[in-house]
Amino acid sequence: MRSDFENVLVVGAGIAGLGAALALSDGSRRITILDRDPPPPDTSPDDAFYAWERRGATQLRHSHAFIGRLTTLIRTRYPDLLEELLSAGARLFSYEEALPPALKFRYNAEEGDDELSFIFSRRTTLELIMRRYAARLPGVAFLSNAAVRGLLSEHEDGAVRVKGLEIENDGTAETLYADIVVDASGRNTVFPDWLRAQGAVIAEEESPAGILYFTRHYRLRDGQDEPPRDGTPGGGDLGYIKFGVFIADNRHFSVTLATPEIETDLRKVIVRPEIFDTICRQIPACARWIDPVRAEPVSAVFSMGNLKNVWRHFVRDGAPQALGFFAIGDAAMRTNPLYGRGCSAGVAHAHILREVLDASPNPRERAILFERETFAAIRPFYDAMVMQDLQAIKRAEHERDPSYRPGLKARITKSFVEDALIPATRGDLAVSRASSRAFHMIGHPVAWLKQPRIVARIFRMWAMPKSLKLAHELYPPSFGPARTEMLARLGIAA
Repeated sequence: MRSDFENVLVVGAGIAGLGAALALSDGSRRITILDRDPPPPDTSPDDAFYAWERRGATQLRHSHAFIGRLTTLIRTRYPDLLEELLSAGARLFSYEEALPPALKFRYNAEEGDDELSFIFSRRTTLELIMRRYAARLPGVAFLSNAAVRGLLSEHEDGAVRVKGLEIENDGTAETLYADIVVDASGRNTVFPDWLRAQGAVIAEEESPAGILYFTRHYRLRDGQDEPPRDGTPGGGDLGYIKFGVFIADNRHFSVTLATPEIETDLRKVIVRPEIFDTICRQIPACARWIDPVRAEPVSAVFSMGNLKNVWRHFVRDGAPQALGFFAIGDAAMRTNPLYGRGCSAGVAHAHILREVLDASPNPRERAILFERETFAAIRPFYDAMVMQDLQAIKRAEHERDPSYRPGLKARITKSFVEDALIPATRGDLAVSRASSRAFHMIGHPVAWLKQPRIVARIFRMWAMPKSLKLAHELYPPSFGPARTEMLARLGIAA
């Protein structure tokens, strides 16, 4: 049973807020998207990349990976939107195209492979086209230059009942009433503090990401093609630095370098374009993309810090702390952007909200169900990413310690990853599919590693002679130089 003609206020017009517009717009709800920024420019995606000012989205011009969870949702539910994205220059990149050479000649399509496709696009392009599409949906309206100043609320059954918002629109104070308020305002949301001030107990879990993020954008020169897909990974971790190449729309791509927080000297200089490009030239996967013959830089180096993992609980001991209020995307849970799951999780979260609102008209039931469904769908990925970050922080510390010698357990784990897991994902289609489904948020992030059939294949790979794995190109090429060598080339003392 659904409560029809509910008035919904969505705070934030980023990816999660646009996901809410898509999910809730069936014509039976009135949805107003509040955007603190001016409306997007009426221009091309290329011009929008430079002209669109989005104070509320600090990550707007950083690299983004739009993985299978989001791609599949758009393809199956909003095919017209997908067509508009492709017409604007975005690309679909299939599982088959992503396969390393050792698997390409043995590939046969299976059911579910179409769920493992990327959308290659800059964040500005995806957001621009999504917003134009959402603005045409029934019952959806955008209110730009609208800054939220406070909550309208009352106490109801031991919870804070949110009834609307106090806003400032182009300098004029307004009061907006609503049946439902959706917080899609992102990682810097102030709503938890406002709810706490009204007596709600909003618990938070927090864990460090341990990195800082640096991104530069490039464009392929006329007449030049992308590097061949020869099995060179598009990203990797050298311990003291992580890297990734992100293909985008309209012949654009970006490179992101992430430095551990403890690499103080490196992160001080990496924001300089000449240093950024020098580092990229030492990393083979990046060097072939930014080759001056192939591509030209089209942006400065953008930086982003204050990265951490945060999970917020809006239900305490089975009791909802807020009624008529739902936080989605980064406002509910923040993760390290390095894993490329934030946008997909935000849009998926908005669709979880739609299912919850349709399931019951009761505010308490909705709050409890939303908390439970969110935990079931997204929490496993959150936990996996937190664990990866903590492991990466330890590795970065070890990279700086010349006296560090790994123990037996660490050596076995390293061998399992490098001599079994990675070669299996590059040489065994069943393992590759299972790994890809986890990466794309289609399957559970770690359960596949406990499936007997998959475990047997990975251990079989572990037992294979290294010479045979080398002959079949099951090891990726070297990611790049060791820390001391890289810092020496940059003139930084190790």
